[in-house]
Amino acid sequence: MSTPASLRDLYAPPSNAWSFSLAQSSNSTPPAPPSSSYQWSTRTHANPLLDLSASIAQDDEGLGAKLILQGLLYSALLRFSTSVVTVPWDVGKTLLQVQWVPRDAGEMLPGASLTIDESDEEDSVLEEGTLPEYVIPVGSADGVWGMMKRLGRFRPEGWLALWKGLLTSTIMDGLAVTLQPTILSLLEAIFSSDSPAPDSLHGLTAYALPVISQVLTGFLISPLDLVRTRLMVQTSMARHRSYTGPFDAITQILTDEGGLKGIYFHPHLFLPTILDCTLRSLIPIVMPRVVASYLSFGGVSVTPETHPFMWAMSEWLGSCAGYLITIPFETVRRRLQVQVRGTAKPLKPCVELRPAPYNGIVDAMWHIVTEERSDLPLKPRKRRRKSMSAKGKATAGRPVPEEEGRERVEIAEDEGGWLRNTGLGQLYRGLGMRLSASVVVFILISLYGGDEPDVGWTEL
Repeated sequence: MSTPASLRDLYAPPSNAWSFSLAQSSNSTPPAPPSSSYQWSTRTHANPLLDLSASIAQDDEGLGAKLILQGLLYSALLRFSTSVVTVPWDVGKTLLQVQWVPRDAGEMLPGASLTIDESDEEDSVLEEGTLPEYVIPVGSADGVWGMMKRLGRFRPEGWLALWKGLLTSTIMDGLAVTLQPTILSLLEAIFSSDSPAPDSLHGLTAYALPVISQVLTGFLISPLDLVRTRLMVQTSMARHRSYTGPFDAITQILTDEGGLKGIYFHPHLFLPTILDCTLRSLIPIVMPRVVASYLSFGGVSVTPETHPFMWAMSEWLGSCAGYLITIPFETVRRRLQVQVRGTAKPLKPCVELRPAPYNGIVDAMWHIVTEERSDLPLKPRKRRRKSMSAKGKATAGRPVPEEEGRERVEIAEDEGGWLRNTGLGQLYRGLGMRLSASVVVFILISLYGGDEPDVGWTEL
C-alpha cells in the first residue's frame, strides 16, 4: 500500500519578481499601461484623499450656510406676514386701553342737539376748540373693530395708521421666539444635576423654569414693547408726532428718560412688566388644571391623554378666566407706558389721554374705576326747545306748567345704567376680541387637533 505524496513536494518558493526594494524602484521606470491609465487624476497637492475630504467639507459648509440663510429669511417673512394680520387688531386694542373717558365726556358733543339756541352753539364751539385736530373724539368707538374703523376714517390718521408699529412688532416677536428657548435651555443646564431629585422638586422645576424664562424674555424685550406702544398711540401727523420710527424712539427715550436704567428699572415700567409677564406665563399653566379639577367625573382626573376633548375644554375655559385677571394689568401697563418721564416732551396721541399722570399700578386702577365711564360708544344727551304750544300759552297769559315752560328737556342721566357710573369696563378693553379668538381656536383644535392651541393668536 503506497502512501500519498507529501505536500512539501508541491511547495514552490515565491518569485523574486514580487519583491520590491527602494534602490530598484528609484532606478526603474514604472510600466507604461498603469501610468497611462491614471494620467487624468493628476493633482498639485501631495495628499489627494485629504484634499477631496476638505472640498466635500467646504461644499457642506456652503450648503449649510445657504440653508440657514434661507431658513432665517423664510422665518422672517412668516413672522412679518403674521404681524401684518395681527397688528391692526393690536393697534385698535391699545388705543382703547389708553383712551381716557371721563364721566362727563359726551355731555356736549358737537352736533349732539336736535335744536339748539345761541348758548348751545357757543358751548359746542368751545368744545370743538378744546379738542386738538389730531385727537379722535372721546368715546366714538365701542370695541376693537369700532376703533379700527374710526381710526381708518379719521382724516389725520387714515387706514395706513392701522399698521403703526409693524416693524417693531415683528422684531419683538422674532426676538421673543428666539430668546425664550435659549434662556430655558440655559436654565435647564444650570439647574439640572446628576443626582436624582424628589418628584415634587422635579415637578416644581418643570413648571417654574418655563415661567422664569418667559418673564426674563419679557423683561429683556420690554424696551421694544414700550416703543411699540408709543408708536401706536402717537399721532400720524408729521408736524405733531414725537418719533419718526422705532430707532428714533429708542434713541430719544434713552436720551431723555434715564438711559438703560430708566427704560428697564423705572418703577412705572419695571413692576408692570414683571407682573404682566408673570401672569401671562403662569395662568396658562395653572388655570387649565384648576378648571379640569372641576370637570372630573367619578374621581377620574382629566388629562390630555385620557380625556383630550375635556382637556381642550379646560384649556379654553381657563384661558377665558385668565383674561379676567391679565387684561386689567395689561391696560394699566399700557397707560403707564404712554407717560413720558425725565426731560422728554409730552406725547401727542391720536386719542385722549389723562391730563394728570398716574403714580403707579394701584393708583391707575383706582382712578380708572372711579373717574371714567364704560358705556361706549357715548350717546350724547339730546336737547330740545320748549314746544310751540307752551309759547302760545305763555303769550296768552295763562300759567305754564314747569315741565312745559323750561327751556330745554334733557334725557335722564342714568340712561347708560351702571356702566356710566364706573370705569370697570375700561379695564377690560379688548376682552371681547380675545374671547372671540379663543372660541375660533377651540373650534379649530376640536375639529383638526393640535398640540399648541395658542399658536398664531398670542398677539391678540
